Amino acid sequence: MATNVKLSEALVESARRYGTIEHRSVPKQIEYWSQIGKIAAENPDLPFSVIREILIADQEDPVGEYPFG
Repeated sequence: MATNVKLSEALVESARRYGTIEHRSVPKQIEYWSQIGKIAAENPDLPFSVIREILIADQEDPVGEYPFG
């Protein structure tokens, strides 16, 4: 369910700039930043590069079981 929230003009403008670079809408860019912040808060020892890889992996299709041997 979508909810309206008030955000500062500076945050929205920053999300617009970064969203353009990453090909995301303003709401999707803010959602992305929110996900990064949540993961970082829950896992303070993880570097940003690992957090980013986690988010990328979440978007990939599952490949199933890998047959060893």
